[in-house]
Amino acid sequence: MSLSTSLLSEDQFTCSICLDVFNNPVSTPCGHSFCQVCICSYWDSNGNKACQCPLCKESFRKRPELHINRTLKEITEQFQRMAEAGLDVGGGLGGGGSDLRPPVPPRPGEMPVSVIAEMKNRFQRPATSRTPPPVSYPHPSTPQHTLPPPTSPGVAQPSQRRFTLSGPADSTPDVPLCPAHLRGLDLFCRTDQTCVCATCVETEHQSHMILPAKREWQIKKSQLGITEVELRDLITERERKVEEIKTCLQDIQVCAERETQGTVHVFTSLVASVQRCQAELLQLVETARRAAHHHGQALLRELEQDISELKKKSSALTQLGQTDDCVLFLRTFPTIANPLQTRDWSDANVTSELSSGLVLRTVNQMVERFQEELRRLPEICGSVAPAGLQPPTDQAVSRHNPKVRKVQEYAADVTLDLATAHPRLLISEDRKQVRCSDQYQPVQDGPQRFNRVVCVLGQPGFSSGRHYWEVEVGGKTDWDVGVASSSINRKGKITVSPAHGYWFLSLRDRTDYAFRTEPSTALGLTTRPGRLGVFVDYEKGQVSFYDVEAKLLIYTYTDRFSDTIHPFFSPCTNKSGCNEAPLVICPVSLPD
Repeated sequence: MSLSTSLLSEDQFTCSICLDVFNNPVSTPCGHSFCQVCICSYWDSNGNKACQCPLCKESFRKRPELHINRTLKEITEQFQRMAEAGLDVGGGLGGGGSDLRPPVPPRPGEMPVSVIAEMKNRFQRPATSRTPPPVSYPHPSTPQHTLPPPTSPGVAQPSQRRFTLSGPADSTPDVPLCPAHLRGLDLFCRTDQTCVCATCVETEHQSHMILPAKREWQIKKSQLGITEVELRDLITERERKVEEIKTCLQDIQVCAERETQGTVHVFTSLVASVQRCQAELLQLVETARRAAHHHGQALLRELEQDISELKKKSSALTQLGQTDDCVLFLRTFPTIANPLQTRDWSDANVTSELSSGLVLRTVNQMVERFQEELRRLPEICGSVAPAGLQPPTDQAVSRHNPKVRKVQEYAADVTLDLATAHPRLLISEDRKQVRCSDQYQPVQDGPQRFNRVVCVLGQPGFSSGRHYWEVEVGGKTDWDVGVASSSINRKGKITVSPAHGYWFLSLRDRTDYAFRTEPSTALGLTTRPGRLGVFVDYEKGQVSFYDVEAKLLIYTYTDRFSDTIHPFFSPCTNKSGCNEAPLVICPVSLPD
């Protein structure tokens, strides 16, 4: 390969990291080229940070695979051979060359070509060494008259390639002096993480990884920017959590007001002897609200303190990034850049039993069955029941009817999806009834069909709005009724919980009612519902279950839906005929 010497210059074959001629050049995806060892060392110094190009600062999400640019390597080797043969690669032949163009003056801060050639002659790496050793670099601003004397023949050369400059003029007035040698601290030892002078490199820092101090300063400043971005993300996350907790506190306040108003509304219909029970129940609501408020305020204070510390650290990093004193920067950077040991706030939340409506639900049940429930009220609510109360009036019983009518107005026409039914399930022709048999049905297996758990999904699916349907559970001993996400696992063993896309109520062994969480939430129902109402509010993420015949709310669970949800049914196994009755989807009728 032949190159025109008039087209070659030292800059075209110089690595911008080590400021030397390319050795095994590689190219990054952005098009810039560096020595293979230099760019790998540069990225290794960043630790787990994103890989960046040292020139254009383009970031790569994944560390690129680097391959030697063989064309550039061949051109570089030919450039070196031309330089060794006496050619002036900067613009013609070294011995009076044929290029008549005037010599190009060196750019500001750049050493003349003659000095570069002299340095290459003095510090030429052995021809037999193919693996580049650890490198040390001079400060770019070192004057050319400070080069060291040539090495005497027969003196062993150090194993490293190192530019060792001597003389009192090797540092600029802005660079602090080494207290031991009174030389400029314009080099940085990565091994010991300290600024050193050229004499230090030749003495106690031999075989260490040496870089120009300003180059290390630029690398650390790029790391500083990444750290600042991470701190801003932490601050944003915590500020978002503050807003979330404030919203939770507002919702709990609304729930507390609703519980209080409902309780007062029910108790105003009773005689004066109930007032003591009313006051105690209100006290329970207030205590729960205060407990939630106290917990929320404590979290807010801790979050605000965390944000304050992060902002202080961010401010310190900003000030450090504006300093021009590279020694002070490098001394201070490790202390300031260390990440704070902060708490993980992802699971922090404020919850309260008030959100479930436990108090108001209990009071309504007392009004429905006053004589029976009054004796159990102290055990449930922790209060002492007064004696001599009269049964409730019909007007008090009918106060819950508007709420039942409200959810029934969202009645949906739900049917069973045959493609999802377990092979042991028998579904009626109108797809309104399902029961479990002892034998497998001749159905074709598919990705939507449950193959181990005897359950089936309903149609249609819901991705917005409010919907309500009713299921006749009759005298069954076991059943599951609720909703499930369309993305649930349907093959093999299934884990049922809201985290896995299941929200349903279950009955086991005739009396064990529970909502399937991890662990299950037991429901102490005193009566067995014969018909179950299911109400879904997609936007609020609420699933509610009603005893239709008693007109009572059984349980409400609040979550966040991110996928289409479907009605979910499981008649469970028939248990040798004890549980063979079907689950029946019933038409919804509005009360008069």
